[in-house]
Amino acid sequence: MVNIPQNFPSQANQFAANSGFTPNPSMFPQVPGGYPGPQPGGPPAPSPNQPYGMYPQPGGGMPQGPGMGYPGGPPPGQQMAGYPNAPAPNPSMPSYPNAPSPNPSMPAYGGGYGGGYTGFLRVLKSRSNKQRVPLLVSYKTAYGKDLIKDLKSELSGNFEKLVLAMLKTPAQFDAYELKEAIKGAGTDEACLIEILASRSNAEIREINQVFKAENKKSLEDSISGDTSGHFRRLLVSLAQGNRDESENVDISVAKQDAQGLYQAGENKLGTDESKFNAILCARSKAHLRAVFHEYQHMCGRDIEKSIEREMSGDLESGMLAVVKCIKNTPAYFAERLCKAMKGAGTKDRTLIRIMVTRSEVDMLDIRQEYMKNYGKSLYTAISGDTSGDYKKLLLKLCGGSD
Repeated sequence: MVNIPQNFPSQANQFAANSGFTPNPSMFPQVPGGYPGPQPGGPPAPSPNQPYGMYPQPGGGMPQGPGMGYPGGPPPGQQMAGYPNAPAPNPSMPSYPNAPSPNPSMPAYGGGYGGGYTGFLRVLKSRSNKQRVPLLVSYKTAYGKDLIKDLKSELSGNFEKLVLAMLKTPAQFDAYELKEAIKGAGTDEACLIEILASRSNAEIREINQVFKAENKKSLEDSISGDTSGHFRRLLVSLAQGNRDESENVDISVAKQDAQGLYQAGENKLGTDESKFNAILCARSKAHLRAVFHEYQHMCGRDIEKSIEREMSGDLESGMLAVVKCIKNTPAYFAERLCKAMKGAGTKDRTLIRIMVTRSEVDMLDIRQEYMKNYGKSLYTAISGDTSGDYKKLLLKLCGGSD
């Protein structure tokens, strides 16, 4: 049985004073047991001994005292905590067109987004990749329309590219970028090198799966058909996602590998690229750092300087990228970002790819390396090289000024 509190009249009067609503006692006829009586055209009132929804069984009484209620609920008298950016409890009905969305976390159709571009930017800025990607399904469920198609009709230029990139999973975006780098008359070798040299085994294997599913052709076959020579061998090796991931380092083996690299390059007429490929693409990162240290000690020259002396073109760029990622991945990406924004034109595709793919991985470390190596913050560099909503969204991915 639900008991009406003794102070209910005073509570009702207080409510009336605060809201301007004066309740009419005849609106709430009572029957034994404390339930409202049947209303005209409505269902009959439950009997006193009948279970009523989720209320306790007869004789149980309602829970009293602090902490009672459902698990995790607020103490009595405190307001229920809402979700971040949750819609109002009773949102107004949208009007068509250009209506605000009933759920502010989703773009509204009819030529606008909840709150316009500002509202849509707020959604992208405030959510992680795992929270953004499901918006595609939610949008289609709510409106029966494809969010990507609607965005393409509304947006343009680099801002459109950035927004669409943020709505892909990391593997989907990497697979897309690799496909774009390969297709057409020219090949973007730098993109192929950047992605394959910097991703983990698990990431590369997932990229392979997505690439095959979306293109009906394996990544390895696509690379093999678009590159050649030792550069192709380097990319195919990296695309296997099969690097040793052990953290154990045997210094004696590291010295042997350092000697092997020296014999294959500096101490040989010509260069044995296959030896470099076998060691740099298969050994663990921890082991290779020890190898680089031993190499420096052995021949008095940094491994990168030796690669620059012994190789050229795309193979040189690829080998250097592998070494730089082994030594310090954030510093490698800081260098890539600096080059993308250096000079008259901006390499926006590179800028977008790195900011999107590293924003939830090591962006803080990249910012620190950028400041240390180039004397200004990444935030300042982006601010001076971009504009508009494109700049705002990039700066959000950057995360702050150093």
